[in-house]
Amino acid sequence: MSTKSFPLSKARLEEMERLYPTPFYIYDEKAIRENARRINRAFSVFPAYQEHFAVKALPNPFILKILMEEGFGADCSSLPELLLADMAGMKGEAVMFTSNETPAREYIKARELGAVINLDDFTHIEFLEKILKLPDGNSGLPDLISCRYNPGPLKGGNAIIGKPEEAKYGFTREQLIEGYRLLKRKGVRRFGLHCMVASNELSLDYHLETGRLLFELAVEIKGKCGLNLEFVNLGGGLGIPYRPEEEAVSWEALAGGLKKLYDRILGPAGLTNLAIHTEYGRPVTGPYGWLVARALHRKSIYREYVGLDSCMADLMRPALYGAYHHITIPGKENAPLTETCDVVGSLCENNDKFAVQRKLPKIAVSAENPYDPRSGDFVVIHDAGAHGRAMGFNYNGKLRCGELLLRPDGSVLRIRRAEKAEDYFATLDLAGLAAF
Repeated sequence: MSTKSFPLSKARLEEMERLYPTPFYIYDEKAIRENARRINRAFSVFPAYQEHFAVKALPNPFILKILMEEGFGADCSSLPELLLADMAGMKGEAVMFTSNETPAREYIKARELGAVINLDDFTHIEFLEKILKLPDGNSGLPDLISCRYNPGPLKGGNAIIGKPEEAKYGFTREQLIEGYRLLKRKGVRRFGLHCMVASNELSLDYHLETGRLLFELAVEIKGKCGLNLEFVNLGGGLGIPYRPEEEAVSWEALAGGLKKLYDRILGPAGLTNLAIHTEYGRPVTGPYGWLVARALHRKSIYREYVGLDSCMADLMRPALYGAYHHITIPGKENAPLTETCDVVGSLCENNDKFAVQRKLPKIAVSAENPYDPRSGDFVVIHDAGAHGRAMGFNYNGKLRCGELLLRPDGSVLRIRRAEKAEDYFATLDLAGLAAF
């Protein structure tokens, strides 16, 4: 069982709301730092370890700076993510650029920043060489290049990421071997191997099997290509217990199990200095972020509905994946679960639901006292610290909420303001509208 807790009381939320109206995301800095230290301790069993936090999970430079201070780097998949990592102080090879269908300008920026380029396709070798060619005609390929492996039917997938053989990512095994040979001929001297085949996977055995697969592949690459990989990046994909009845994967059990495979497979091949890299996102920050909203309206038709001042423009995982997020009502943590309702937002889409037929305490809504919009209960949506605000959008003209950081001393810092109507119109060329 996992414990679903929230670090702030109802009274503290009411105090904060004077400055920061709902809805908003809030992240717990102390908990994120403690978790980062647990990860580094667990993986210290390896000769070298580097975590590249998946920026897509929580693209805020304040969070990235916290993780940089704890020794983490970044995994980026776009030009803005590279810039976010750079402004947070994540530099050079602490950054991996794992992209697909990549424009030339993004590879060029990654090279300029000294990030490790992680190629997604065999044809990208020639593409990268063309765009990085030096003025004297020589290859501008970096000394270190990583390649992404797609194991196809050798690995099962899951509902979020799909089956590897149906995924658009990565090299086949045959392409990978030929790719390393080609890169070696072109003067690349240092090599990495990467694989990412799951998302939100809570099976320890699944992740250990991925490690076994990649360690064996590292041995095969040494034999067939005559090169020693510098690192193996095991990817991410580690899940978190969104449901209270689920258990988190132990960092110690994961690192310890991988180390046994590492010693057994890589030791006899003389690859005992191989560094281990990862690109965890969700399990780094996910459990330590919450979406806080107010209950606005109640609707009684064929079902009971409680409507919030937030919507799927702020958190789309339930609508996109049918994902479960636990919900609690501050001040009613121990109240009996007396009603079954759908918890919904205001978007003009019927799947705009944070919860479906969820048993909850009786929720007060502000429509009962419209002259005091704060009379509705707070509604806290848990485990929203990854792939939450980051996946927001503006359909229906909805404006995305802001982000707050709970500091270790109990103070609160705004790290992203809520959007305003002006932001929604900012990219329109309104100067030309009058003459249109």
